Amino acid sequence: MSSSNTSNVMDTYSRLPVAFASGHGATLVDTEGRDYLDAISGIAVCGLGHAHPAVTEAVCEQAGRLVHTSNLYGIPLQEAVAGELARLSGLDRVFFANSGAEANESAIKLARRYGHDVREIERPEIVVMQSSFHGRTLATLTATGNRKVQAGFEPLLPGFKRVPYDDLEAVERVASDNTVAVLVEPIQGEGGVVVPSDDYLAGLRRICDEHGWLLMLDEVQTGMGRTGAWFAFQHAGIRPDVVTLAKALGNGVPVGAMLAEDSVAQAFVPGSHASTFGGNPLAMAAARAVIATIERDHLVAAAADTGAYLMGRLRETVGQRPQVTDIRGRGLMIGIEVDADLTGLVAQGVAHNLLINVTAGNVIRLLPPLVLTQDEADRIAEGLDYLLGELL
Repeated sequence: MSSSNTSNVMDTYSRLPVAFASGHGATLVDTEGRDYLDAISGIAVCGLGHAHPAVTEAVCEQAGRLVHTSNLYGIPLQEAVAGELARLSGLDRVFFANSGAEANESAIKLARRYGHDVREIERPEIVVMQSSFHGRTLATLTATGNRKVQAGFEPLLPGFKRVPYDDLEAVERVASDNTVAVLVEPIQGEGGVVVPSDDYLAGLRRICDEHGWLLMLDEVQTGMGRTGAWFAFQHAGIRPDVVTLAKALGNGVPVGAMLAEDSVAQAFVPGSHASTFGGNPLAMAAARAVIATIERDHLVAAAADTGAYLMGRLRETVGQRPQVTDIRGRGLMIGIEVDADLTGLVAQGVAHNLLINVTAGNVIRLLPPLVLTQDEADRIAEGLDYLLGELL
């Protein structure tokens, strides 16, 4: 691979010294022919694993027929995917974008438009959380609760009030006549795989109902079966007003979506929001294949079962180390908190053919594909135990 000082690619990533040429399931193969067990799935993107035949066939067939027209015209595949997402989520309308950041940007814009037109609020405010992550556009960056990623991009946007995560009283305290919505992750991913109290989402739903606010859930990382339900909010038995998706929706083909309850979605009218590429036939072919495959192969239940198995194996292995202070998560979204400096652990994993991620400084984040086998789960647990044994 070219080093950053000789590459024409802008230097915005600290890349690891490996490049991949192919993949299959939970395995990636580098340009030298070496196999790696992928326990991060492109950061929760490749939920069906790499080179899944159903997605490959759908994308190739659609690419040979029609890739793009634009939203100036009808897109039947878009209607089909929107119908599937509405059926699975219980929400009514869908706006398609290209990424999680764009989906969250759309939700922020919808909340502001709703605040202006329906609530008649001149300067609508959205309640957001500390340690959250919603994207890197200017609005989603402002909504994100991480000063490290915000630094150098000031002035940030007005219209956001930040409170601690998993603290219902803090949300109540910031209530004002200008508040229009709460934007929250059902489980914080970049923040360290933080799973809130069991009553948190239900409590937010109650508060939003009492004040006439919108409850907007960022399911970019938790959606599409990862937590053992199609959407993480379904564990809480609630219905949000707005949900955002991306990542696993296209299994690597860029696609994002904002879902909304009909009365909220009506705040958008022709001309109020748009996307050139959003929902084009190629992306929709991929998304339709993903949804159909997850349903056909019962991968939501598989995520719950394999996730429980992996969690148990991790507790039997790395959980016995005194430096490991917590193992938490839901389904195949797992965080291992370690009271130690994890610098170098990800690179060490690459050297031992295991792809992992560290977030929030001291949390090992695992996001393996929904097609993970128990044998592969064993290899993840044993591989991590070896790596921590070498590091600690």
